[in-house]
Amino acid sequence: MSVAKLSSAPSSNWLPWLVGALVAIAVIWLLADLSLLHVLIEWLPYLGSGFLMNILISLLAMAGGTLIGVLLGILELAPLKIIRYPVGLYVQIFRNAPHLVLIFATTYIFPFEIVVFGHYLPFPDWVKAVIGLAIPASAYVAEITRGAIQSIPTTQWEAAKGLGFSRSQALRWIILPQCARRSLPPWMNLFASITMGTALASLVGVHELLHAATDASTAVRRLDFTVLAYIVVMAAFFALCYPISSLTRRLERRLKA
Repeated sequence: MSVAKLSSAPSSNWLPWLVGALVAIAVIWLLADLSLLHVLIEWLPYLGSGFLMNILISLLAMAGGTLIGVLLGILELAPLKIIRYPVGLYVQIFRNAPHLVLIFATTYIFPFEIVVFGHYLPFPDWVKAVIGLAIPASAYVAEITRGAIQSIPTTQWEAAKGLGFSRSQALRWIILPQCARRSLPPWMNLFASITMGTALASLVGVHELLHAATDASTAVRRLDFTVLAYIVVMAAFFALCYPISSLTRRLERRLKA
């Protein structure tokens, strides 16, 4: 067995068993104390609404980050330094900036209301969290795109030129479609990371799953329910992110084959 397989085997084997064991303990716990089960059932819709917010934030952050990141990745390879250097600076800064700092920054930089044609429209905190997570996502996607473009053999560019394609046409119709296939595994890893990062939005008052669990714990005021609520939070994020990570590993193995 190769070193890569040895290093990836533990993380892919013991984690599902650990989460499964915790869920089994929680189920046994609930069956032993039916009053606790009743309280959890009462709060599940509230927790579910929070989790939907996590999903919404992650989808919008990745959508915006991907659109901006692909453009930035292309601009990183621009022949003009006046374009390439500022883009590279943006990527390096926001790739290495903590997500929590960016979420706090967007929360306090952007106003609580915006004026559109004389009408005051609220600027909700969850939208600011989307922006705060889309910024680092765009920086990572830019690097993914740049690396994917540079991995395409130069013969592809030469063949496109021989067929009469301009550089922009070759990039659009020949190079980028090949990059999409190569970029998918790291993009999915980034999606899982951004999804887990949505829990940070609770610190700026966004009603998401972790915030909902804290509200429920404060209202019920039972230690056993508090522990159970955070087990539910962990299980929910695991159920969403682990399949993405597993699919990513499968795609990586298929692309290497």
